[in-house]
Amino acid sequence: MILVVLAAATALAQNPSLSSQVDSVLPDAHALYLDLHQHPELSSHETHTAALLAERLRALGYEVTEHVGGTGVVAIMKNGSGPTVMLRTELDALPVEEKTGLAYASKVRAKDDSGRDVPVMHACGHDLHMSSWMGAATIMAHSKDSWHGTLMLIAQPAEETIAGAQRMVKDGLFTRFPKPDIGIALHDTNTLPAGAVSVTPGYAKAAADSLRVTIYGKGGHGAFPEKTIDPVLIAARIAVTLQTIISREIKPGDAAVITVGYIQAGTKNNIIPDDAQMGITVRSYKPAVRQHLLAAIERVAKGEAEAAGAERMPLVEKYESTSAVYNDPVLTRHLQTLLENTLGKGNVQVEDSIMTSEDYSVFVEQGVPSFYFMLGAANPQKYAEAKASSKDLPTNHSPLFAPDAEPALRTGITAEVAVLRDLLKSNTNVRQITGPPPTGN
Repeated sequence: MILVVLAAATALAQNPSLSSQVDSVLPDAHALYLDLHQHPELSSHETHTAALLAERLRALGYEVTEHVGGTGVVAIMKNGSGPTVMLRTELDALPVEEKTGLAYASKVRAKDDSGRDVPVMHACGHDLHMSSWMGAATIMAHSKDSWHGTLMLIAQPAEETIAGAQRMVKDGLFTRFPKPDIGIALHDTNTLPAGAVSVTPGYAKAAADSLRVTIYGKGGHGAFPEKTIDPVLIAARIAVTLQTIISREIKPGDAAVITVGYIQAGTKNNIIPDDAQMGITVRSYKPAVRQHLLAAIERVAKGEAEAAGAERMPLVEKYESTSAVYNDPVLTRHLQTLLENTLGKGNVQVEDSIMTSEDYSVFVEQGVPSFYFMLGAANPQKYAEAKASSKDLPTNHSPLFAPDAEPALRTGITAEVAVLRDLLKSNTNVRQITGPPPTGN
C-alpha cells in the first residue's frame, strides 16, 4: 500500500496546478468533514446539512436553490458555452450508534419517522464525499478559466431510504433546471485503500425491491393443529421455495438474490396465529430478470397458501424500490483513462458490480449518461494488514466505519475536479464519449 500512495504522489506531481489547488482547499474540506460527521441527520431531515452546504455554495458564486424534493439543494454555475455536467452528493446519515471511539465521534440522537429515539451516525460515509464535493466545487468556482459550460451540483436527501432522487425529479430537477448531458457521482468504501478509486462499466449496483408479504391462516390451539390453517408453516414453506426461483428459473450467470429478512408471527408457543408477515429483499440487474423475480415471488406465495388450504390469498406489497445503477461503458472507459493519468494507473481499479442498491439510478432512468465510481476510504496500512490476514475492515453501515479522511479527501477532490474539467469543455462532443442506454433484457 505504500507503493500505492507513492504512485498517487507521483501522478499528482505531474499536475502541480491541480495538486496545489487541492492543497489550498484541503484544510477547509477536512474541517467540514469533522463538522458533518459530528452533526449527522436522518433521511429527509437534513435541514442543517443542506443549509450549511447551500450557504457555502452561495458564497462561492453559485446560483443556489434549496428545498428541492424536500431538503435537496441544487447549485448552478454557468461559464460560457459547453455541456451541462451534474455532480451529485448525498446528505443523509443512518440510525446507527457510532462505536469508533474517535474524538469526533457522533453523539447525536434524533426522532425517526415513527417517533422512536435513535442514535445517528454517518455510517455510510456521506460526510466524506460531501466534503470532497464541496472541495471540488470550491476549486471549480475559483478556476473558471479551466472549464466551460454549466456545472450543476446537487445535494440529494434520503438516499438511505431510496426516496430522495425520485422526490427531486418530481419537484422539477430536470425541468426547472438544465437537464445534464452527463451525470457524475462518487461514493466511498472501506474495500479500497485511501488514495485509490474503482470504476465499473455497465451495471454497477443492483435494482432493489422491498416486499412485505402477509399470510392469512386460521388461528387456534397448538394442541389441535387440524382445526387450524397454520400461517407460520406456510411462511416457512414460502421461504424455502423462493430459493428455487433463483436455482431453477433464472438463467445461470444472471445475477439475482432473494433474501427473507424476517418472519413475524404469533404471541405464544401454544397458539397458532391468524396471520404471519414476511420481509423480503429482491436484488437483480436486468429489468427482465427483475420482473420475473417479482412475479414468481407472488406466484409462490399464493401457491403455497393454496396448497395449505388457506381461505384468503397472501397480500404482497412492494413498499421500497429502485432500479440498477448503470454506468455508461464508453464514458467509463474514457474517464478510467483520465483517472489513471491523474492518480496513477495503480490507483484505479476495475471492480465487479455489487448487489447493494442506490437511487442514483433514478437519474440514469431520466436519460442522463452517467459515471458512478468509488473512492477508497480505508487507512492504507490497516487495509494491507487486513488483506494479509484475510480479514475484512468494518464496512459501510457498520458502527465501526471510520474513513481515513485526509488522504481520502485529497483523492476524492482531485478525482472530481479532473473529471469535471475533462467533461466541461466548450468543444466536448457528448455523443463521442457516451454510448447507448442499457437494453431491457
